[in-house]
Amino acid sequence: MRGVDLIGFAAGGLRGHRLRTILSLLGVSIGVASVLLLTSLGEGARLYVTGEFASLGANLLIVIPGKTETAGLAPLVNTAPHDLTLEDADALLQRVPAIERVAPIVVGTARASAGDRSREITLLGTTHDVLEIRHLRMASGRFLPREQPRAAVCVLGAGAARELFPQENPLGRWVRIGDWRFRVIGIMAPRGTSIGMDMDQVIEIPVETALRVFNRSGLFRILAEAGSHRDLNRTQEEMRRILRERHAGQEDVTIITQDAVLSSFNLILRALTAALAGIAAISLGVAGLGIMNVMLVSVSERAREIGLLKAIGTTHAQVISVFLVEAAVLSTAGGVVGLIVGLAAGHGLQRLYPDFPIHCPPWVIGAALAVATSVGLLFGILPARRAAQLNPIEALMRRKA
Repeated sequence: MRGVDLIGFAAGGLRGHRLRTILSLLGVSIGVASVLLLTSLGEGARLYVTGEFASLGANLLIVIPGKTETAGLAPLVNTAPHDLTLEDADALLQRVPAIERVAPIVVGTARASAGDRSREITLLGTTHDVLEIRHLRMASGRFLPREQPRAAVCVLGAGAARELFPQENPLGRWVRIGDWRFRVIGIMAPRGTSIGMDMDQVIEIPVETALRVFNRSGLFRILAEAGSHRDLNRTQEEMRRILRERHAGQEDVTIITQDAVLSSFNLILRALTAALAGIAAISLGVAGLGIMNVMLVSVSERAREIGLLKAIGTTHAQVISVFLVEAAVLSTAGGVVGLIVGLAAGHGLQRLYPDFPIHCPPWVIGAALAVATSVGLLFGILPARRAAQLNPIEALMRRKA
């Protein structure tokens, strides 16, 4: 029996049971589309998180108050007996040769007002070096000065500038934050949300001024940038040693690297992607049962045809091939439809949420189609074997009855 005859026989069987064929095809399509879409979402989440941490800057080390045993993630419990101070930041910059820049960070919320406009705002106390460490850009004006650490000046995020000064240029104007007045010297370029903080809704002021505004003595974080990626591990150990010396021999800080954070999130998100794909793949198994049901009914209703084929000399293997081709055609067609639907759904979500990368790895497309075809063949074996085992005389008699 030629390949063309096999395909024609399979197509005739599928046309003879159109409703069942359509339902089975729909089941395979839903399974493949689900695998494709959920895998794309999981991979997109991984790329989004990776991009967010990459935007923090290259060769970054983050010093966090409190000792924790977590590997790469922010600590859950702060047990620091000593505050991180500006002197600690200066010591790291002066005593660790590999460190090129250091930016102490103070974060808090306060009410900002300009004229008759007022709102709660995130206040970020820092230094000029954060501009290069975080790869921030200015829209107009200038950033915080390198000198005059206690100057009453501020830089507005793009969103904060629009809300506080909707119809005028904020440069040179005054903003009241709590009991303090600050002169606006710059406007940040739009940045959006970065690691949970909307940088467009932030007002940046000198770090020493921020400590006085919030009446604090300790820093929220210290950001340090190493000169080379190769130096990160050695730099991390040197930073830990210096801070231990300054904190009376206690190792009461956590120093994490960008690589450690990305590695931890990659492991978590890859596991999540695999779990989502596994859940979606269950529907392919259900679709396989549907294919098997269609094939079993096809064997029963086409017994005379099968008997005739065997009577004219069709071999056992050829009968099995006939029904396996039918199952493969059904599952492959469903897989192709599922691919089209899944890719279209991903494209639609990407248009709705342009900031979130909906990314389908190329290997997933091939794997989903291969799995769909394999499911069809796997669940087609039992009906195919049953057809091949039919006695041709009994098959013909059963059909006549």
